[in-house]
Amino acid sequence: MDASQKIRHAVSQVAKQRERCLEDPVLKQAVTAVKRFQARRFAATYADLLASEPYCQPARFFLDELYGARDFSLRDLQFARIAGALQRIFPREASATAVALAELHALSEQLDFSMGQTWSQLKVAPNTSDTARYVATWRAVDHRTARNAQLRAVLALGREIEKLTQTKGLGLMLKMMRGPAAAAGLGELQSFLESGFEKFWAMSKKKGLATEFLNIIERRESSWLQQLFDADPVACATKLEITLGQAR
Repeated sequence: MDASQKIRHAVSQVAKQRERCLEDPVLKQAVTAVKRFQARRFAATYADLLASEPYCQPARFFLDELYGARDFSLRDLQFARIAGALQRIFPREASATAVALAELHALSEQLDFSMGQTWSQLKVAPNTSDTARYVATWRAVDHRTARNAQLRAVLALGREIEKLTQTKGLGLMLKMMRGPAAAAGLGELQSFLESGFEKFWAMSKKKGLATEFLNIIERRESSWLQQLFDADPVACATKLEITLGQAR
């Protein structure tokens, strides 16, 4: 598939899941609970990066744009509208980044949807904590291959954004696109591309920092995957509780 087909396919998959949630308030509430828990976990795991230079801005970008619990429906709608004219409206260098984001978003939404379905149906004791419930839900869903693919996609998207920062004049070009993008109703997508560029550009001024940032993400997320899939469930839930508590 070309870029436009890939984006349309990804957005259509997300739209189907969103429609299911709109039809089922219990499912929607469960998916939202999963997303919020995951955002808290990410913020806690990377509290040190979020609180210090030079990593705080790219870490905030990852939290808000990739692991956040906010509603991305407007951005998705803009993706669907732009798909056929992606390379005409935006700089060529941004096309691969837009496709990578769309595909990662679709995969993440599918995983969150599966987690939400199981979260809402799982039989647990009334006093079960959210951490224990999350671990139990994760293991019941058991999408190990998809989770590993999700991490690879996150890292690939980070590398795509880093590549954008190496393109001479692209930052100015993106700023110049604000007006045309807004006029075309593509402000959300424009904001994502410009925000990612700016936050990674500041870090990429020093050689090797962007690579180290992505290496930190890979090490810590790989560790969490191992814990969530293979560690004793009680020990895993306890570690989650400690991690979340340290970030308060």
